[in-house]
Amino acid sequence: MSRKDWSDSIYDKLINSEDARACKAIDESACHEVPGNFMRIIIAQFLNNLGDAIINPKVTLPWVLQTLGAPVFLLGWLVPIRESGSLIPQLAIASWIRHMPLRKWAWVAGAVLQALCVLGIGLVAFTLEGARAGWLVIALLVVFSLARGLSSVASKDVLGKTIPKKQRGRVSGWSSSAAGLVTMGMAAALFLSWLLHTETGSGFYGWALVAGSAVWLIAAGVFASVREFPGATSGGRNGLLEAFAQLKLLHTDRDFRAFVITRSLFLCTALSAPYYIVMAHGALGADVWVLALFMFASGLAGLVSAPVWGHFSDRSSRQVMMMASAGAALVGILLFLIAVFIPALISTFWLMPVLYFLLTICHQGVRVGRKTYLVDMAEGDKRTSYVSVSNTVIGVILLLLSGLGSLTAVLSMHGLILFFSLMAIAGVVMASRLPEVTE
Repeated sequence: MSRKDWSDSIYDKLINSEDARACKAIDESACHEVPGNFMRIIIAQFLNNLGDAIINPKVTLPWVLQTLGAPVFLLGWLVPIRESGSLIPQLAIASWIRHMPLRKWAWVAGAVLQALCVLGIGLVAFTLEGARAGWLVIALLVVFSLARGLSSVASKDVLGKTIPKKQRGRVSGWSSSAAGLVTMGMAAALFLSWLLHTETGSGFYGWALVAGSAVWLIAAGVFASVREFPGATSGGRNGLLEAFAQLKLLHTDRDFRAFVITRSLFLCTALSAPYYIVMAHGALGADVWVLALFMFASGLAGLVSAPVWGHFSDRSSRQVMMMASAGAALVGILLFLIAVFIPALISTFWLMPVLYFLLTICHQGVRVGRKTYLVDMAEGDKRTSYVSVSNTVIGVILLLLSGLGSLTAVLSMHGLILFFSLMAIAGVVMASRLPEVTE
């Protein structure tokens, strides 16, 4: 069986629908390349997600900094830099990308830069310690995040040019599912290291980061093989002035503005997750097996739910966002009620991982649904504007919402989770007013 026959066969099994050979919203010239591109993009996104698991700013990087003896206050910068650093500059990045008839090379460049930054962090783990090591990690993370923004803008544009409507959600779904399986394997390895009392010092993390850099290089090679046809290059003539002028979309495009507001409210599913971990840490302790249990729950949630969310996103990404956000709200409200009326139940070893598992399933739905919705909203060069404007605005809002953690001075941890649940309900209401874009 040739490579093309193999990719066609796997593609037909993954799509498994009457729309498998329908080419909606892409050029006719790209139609016969869909099966191969479908598989290449899934593999590249899977490798990208695997790299993310290795350099997780909520888990891996804090451990690396603590192992290296970096100042504690640097830990508070990891997540904001990683998330907002890749989102806020996208308006300017898109201005450059619009000059490119083939957008896949922007993704490849971003992946190579990410690989170099991760390799640099690994070398820091091998050779330095203390404040110097901490600041170098932060500096490399800044460059990493900027490179991630480059890939983010390009990825949705390439997806929209190469994969038809009613199939795009399954690209995100299957790649996230595969990444969930790998995360479960990493959790099992972490649990095994705890059983065997294995020492996990800076050298261990250094080698893990070096391996992570290789993953991104492989991803770059895979994405470079995507068969993309040249597209429109208009909209990039006036550089940064043209880029900032794109912000007028928030005023002139009512549906797009409503989507950005809805997506802002959906941030609660991601922002609430660390507080589940903090509550479990206080109730169950700081042993590595607890962390492994949560990693396993997160990976299992991605493995079992992402393909399902992807399939239904190709039918109605709007309804997927509503269902997933409503589910996240119910999980948060349930945790609040348990904490208030049955607090002893929090200390059982199974409750918090189960609730985190359910929350992660819902977060996967929000994530897959809003990605699919955004790609399906616009065609051609307008898609780049939608992606860059929405991501830049979300990056700013994310920085502002990161200050909600200070509410723990006046609210309990479960009270803050209830607040995020109310945000999720508001997001459901907003999403119900969005138009359908899948057809």
